[in-house]
Amino acid sequence: MRHPLVAAALLAALAGTAAAQSVSLQGTLGDSKAVLMINGAAHTVAVGATVKGVTLQSLQGGQANVVVGGKAMALSLGGSQVSVGAAGNAGGNSIVIPASTGGHFFTQGAINGKTVRFMVDTGATMIAMGRTEADRLGVDWKSGRRGNTATAGGNVPAYLVNLTRVRVGEVEVYNVDAVVVGADMPDILLGNSFLSRFSMHRDSDTMRLERR
Repeated sequence: MRHPLVAAALLAALAGTAAAQSVSLQGTLGDSKAVLMINGAAHTVAVGATVKGVTLQSLQGGQANVVVGGKAMALSLGGSQVSVGAAGNAGGNSIVIPASTGGHFFTQGAINGKTVRFMVDTGATMIAMGRTEADRLGVDWKSGRRGNTATAGGNVPAYLVNLTRVRVGEVEVYNVDAVVVGADMPDILLGNSFLSRFSMHRDSDTMRLERR
């Protein structure tokens, strides 16, 4: 019969192996090494090496291709942390976003499968973007309900639309309201039509979103 202390230690080890991993790309050293934030701690990882269960496969142009728990994924420099659960399943419940040098929170994501950069805006009622970006993403804003919104340059027309899929990190949300304004915007605002589906926690220079 296995000793109970040995069994307990084995169960603890298995639990540690199955726990979710959080990883993000914080910096690069040429094309040979990356600084990865793994479970809240920074590690310098060489291409081909494995640290804390994260394997760095390749590194190019500010993007790292890694394998975590058997799941391959691409990390963008300065993007949000990606959480991967046991057996390689996407965690899908948690987003960690580091603050930029200016104090804003930027993160890479996708709308309807196309890559975008978001700026978190807790004061925005919903996701907001300019027409040019909406056209690039294939958003049919002309069929949206028309209204007006105030900008620094005055009132401009705005169109209420529904986005089929919005993804940040490994978290994807469906049927998210958004507004397309008649003026170009430097970034897509990640507003409360997305954020309200999460509980938000901010710790100095880090924002964490947990799915409700």
